[in-house]
Amino acid sequence: MKTRDARTISQDAQEVLREKAVKSVLAGMKRKDVALIYGVSTEAIRKWVHAYHRKGMAGLKKRKRGRRHGGQLKKHQATTIGNLIRDRDPEQLKLPFYLWTAKAVDDLIYRKYKIRYSIRHVQRLLSEWGFTPQKPKRVAYEQNPENVRKWLDEVYPSIEKQAKREKARIFWGDEMGARSDYQAGRSYAPRGVTPVVNGTGKRFGCNVISAITNRGDISFMVFKRKFTSIVFMRFLKKLVKSVKERKIFIIVDSHPVHRSGAISRWLSDNEKRIAMFFLPGYSPDLNPDEFLNHDVKVNAVGRKRPRNREEMIGGIRSHLYRCKRSPERVKKFFQADSVKYAS
Repeated sequence: MKTRDARTISQDAQEVLREKAVKSVLAGMKRKDVALIYGVSTEAIRKWVHAYHRKGMAGLKKRKRGRRHGGQLKKHQATTIGNLIRDRDPEQLKLPFYLWTAKAVDDLIYRKYKIRYSIRHVQRLLSEWGFTPQKPKRVAYEQNPENVRKWLDEVYPSIEKQAKREKARIFWGDEMGARSDYQAGRSYAPRGVTPVVNGTGKRFGCNVISAITNRGDISFMVFKRKFTSIVFMRFLKKLVKSVKERKIFIIVDSHPVHRSGAISRWLSDNEKRIAMFFLPGYSPDLNPDEFLNHDVKVNAVGRKRPRNREEMIGGIRSHLYRCKRSPERVKKFFQADSVKYAS
């Protein structure tokens, strides 16, 4: 006999059906026989009997369909939730989440308005409110928002004006380390089968110093040794030599090498040709050269398979020379929202 879905009949009829079926089981009939008589599954009979043993006949009564908590978010409530997601992170609201996931938003809605939605419905709401899932930008706890504001509103505009007066060219500089085991990108494979990529088991690396301008200029140096004031001074001399007709303003972070006594004295001796300025602490997101670093790691290291350090250095240099021949590519590093101020 074909079983029917009890949900297709009215709630009143469901209630009568449950009561009759349970009474038949209590009278001594086997569950599978009761299931055949009433045209339902033995699993349904089992659940109804279990509900009866927990709550008696009250456990078989009809219940209101739909969500168990609350109703529909009102317009002003939806606006409040959207503003909280936009302006706060879950930890600030004492929610046990690190990111704004659909589950975190559902918990926030329930906490404030005692309305519970399915995760899929929360995802639809977020889409309607203009939210999309995105990879978050990492910002250090130590970053001082006031220092960042001052840099954007006062310090950097002042540097721009000074550069214009002195006809200087503004470079953005940074250093990075590259490692042979860096992996970028994804590879298609059958579902449940992790793709395997062959590569050397040896670990090696090198370092890169670079400086770029919003006009697409690029200067770089790839080296094996540790980053020291001697190495940095060598790079600065190379940079000054490459830009003969203009004074150079170079903006870097507050790495100890950048602030070393040797570098300060050299800058003082060459103040007519070069000046150095420092970004706010813990603010790599304000430096366009970070995007060049990422580009090198992804395209010159992560998607290649260098067998040794020399091959890695050669690949990085080739990639940077290609960037040097393509100013438009370098200019694109200034188009991200966090660094558009420097474009």
